[in-house]
Amino acid sequence: MRLVLAGVLSVVLVVSACGGSDGSSDEGSGGGDGNRTLNVFAAASLTEAFGELEKQFEAEHDGVDVRLNLAGSSQLASQINEGAPADVFASANEKNMDKVVEAGGVEGQPETFATNKLTIAVPPGNPKGITSFADLAGDDLTVVVCASQVPCGSATEEVEQATGVTLSPASEEQDVKAVLTKVELGEADAGLVYVTDVTSAGDKVESVEFPEAEQAINDYPIAVLAEAGQSELAQQFYDLVLGRSGQEELSKVGFGTP
Repeated sequence: MRLVLAGVLSVVLVVSACGGSDGSSDEGSGGGDGNRTLNVFAAASLTEAFGELEKQFEAEHDGVDVRLNLAGSSQLASQINEGAPADVFASANEKNMDKVVEAGGVEGQPETFATNKLTIAVPPGNPKGITSFADLAGDDLTVVVCASQVPCGSATEEVEQATGVTLSPASEEQDVKAVLTKVELGEADAGLVYVTDVTSAGDKVESVEFPEAEQAINDYPIAVLAEAGQSELAQQFYDLVLGRSGQEELSKVGFGTP
């Protein structure tokens, strides 16, 4: 009986050792024997476009799993600077990309790959009859915006300064999708989001464009990160975003060209 148990134990130890090696490869260590993981940190407003590019990249790279971490750019920059495993960073503005650059976290120079601008998202039919940015200052409206540290929040502040209109939002959200969701659910009469978010939302919301948005255009930079565990794949994803097919996907949801 002791001999049998000893034999079983030996087999378990061998299997465990092999399993540890395979698991490391699955986590994106870069080993050639197993699947590889590419960690892409991207602004929440890129959800739809990068979701399509994720599918395209995986179809063209056998065994590669693209994992999108989608959130507010300020949150993503903090995560990267705190050591989160990331290969690519796509920010919704240059300010948050600069935080990573200044910390020595970027390989080479970031490149602008798209532009975006604000619009007012309202429920279908625009029940409050909003027609301008100034209308959002009305006392009878529930308005939601992005927090100031988030790119869409910074853009909102720029428009306020340019117009002299000060908003009193019911809430300040940590990313633009959270703003959009509140409008979609009827929890807000209006929300300041990007034109791309309204396009992606389909008939769930309507857009009220305003000319002052032109004074707060967001440039979107992308970069391969210095500590990328998959630097070669990261460069290839970077090239995809900047290339023809990447630009076509971005254009479909309303992003402008740099």
